[in-house]
Amino acid sequence: MQLFKDTEVRKAFYLGAICTISYMAIYFARNILGVITPEMIETTGFTIEFIGTLSTSCMIFYAVGQLINGLAGDIINAKYMVSGGLFLAGICNFIVPFSSSSMVMLAAYSMSGFFLSMIYAPITKVVAENTLPEYAVRCCLGYTVASFLGAPAASIASIFFNWKNVFILCSLVLMLMGISCFIVFTIFEKNDIIQYNRVKKDKTKGSVKVLIQNSIIKFTIVSVLTGIVRTSVVFWIPTYLSQYLGFSSTAAAAIFTAITLMKSASPFYNVFIYERILKRNMNAMLLLMFSLSAVCFALMFVMHNPILNTLFLLLALVSSAGASTMLFSVYCPSLSHTGMVSSATGFLDFMSYVAAATANQLFANAVSDIGWGNLILVWAALMLVGVIASLPFKKTKTLSVK
Repeated sequence: MQLFKDTEVRKAFYLGAICTISYMAIYFARNILGVITPEMIETTGFTIEFIGTLSTSCMIFYAVGQLINGLAGDIINAKYMVSGGLFLAGICNFIVPFSSSSMVMLAAYSMSGFFLSMIYAPITKVVAENTLPEYAVRCCLGYTVASFLGAPAASIASIFFNWKNVFILCSLVLMLMGISCFIVFTIFEKNDIIQYNRVKKDKTKGSVKVLIQNSIIKFTIVSVLTGIVRTSVVFWIPTYLSQYLGFSSTAAAAIFTAITLMKSASPFYNVFIYERILKRNMNAMLLLMFSLSAVCFALMFVMHNPILNTLFLLLALVSSAGASTMLFSVYCPSLSHTGMVSSATGFLDFMSYVAAATANQLFANAVSDIGWGNLILVWAALMLVGVIASLPFKKTKTLSVK
């Protein structure tokens, strides 16, 4: 193909492909607990509260790891961070199904979250330093799609294997991916596709004041809200489908797979809406996405038909994902002039997962205390906060995706 004769295009494609596949492996691992939760509750002595604790602890370790490993990624080459993180996370996942102690299981699953956090910041850094800006943005979109595809992959695994074998499969995938990344990154280094530390931070630009002037507070709220939906709400969907809508565990896993597959395409048409229809008006895009999500969650409360309820759930998730796409694929790259893209992205991702971890534990308890119906209203209220945060209409300078 004529396009691939361009050296920069080839480099972006090769780097984007291996980084996207690596990122998909992360989300495959992070979604397996959610899809096997109904089976674990039905066939084992695990309670919904304990599984909620497992998920919350993993999210906390993942969130803290984003800060720690984000700093380490500026010192240690991506090859070691990415391959090491995947391989060690694989070992942790292998320990989980063979744990005779709930504390050992909790520790292993928590540490898997920390090791998985070693991937995102280093691959973002290596892509940013070795590809042209427009290709770096496209790679960011690739990560978003990969994060969505990890969930249906986990769902498919849960359909064919029991919960213990799903963990074993996940551990093998992570370890093999870790070994593959080490080999591929080594080849890329020898062929000058990857060179480290090409870009040096301009210390005269970086300051918290500059980030505040570039709406970091507003987008922190966006990060918190979208993080709760894309991580905590999505985690409980299989259980929601099973317990509230009455689907069997197998049917719930299949429906969840379909939902996440349809959701995986959302970054592309969300960017289309942002660019073509709303003419790159960031605030208008956020207002539209949060409003649609709030309305759809509210309709889930009044619509008890399982099919229609599931449809509104899908629309609510896709709309919220639109706000998340704006945050990580458009807003974060637009901060290049501040000299703090990495710091800001790491902070926003950290806040996203801290909020998700907190919400996850609250949701686990809320199911028993207030019921699924009222919990749906809580989700709608969170999106309403996003609507308020999107006001007033003040132009936000962002990097458009061309």
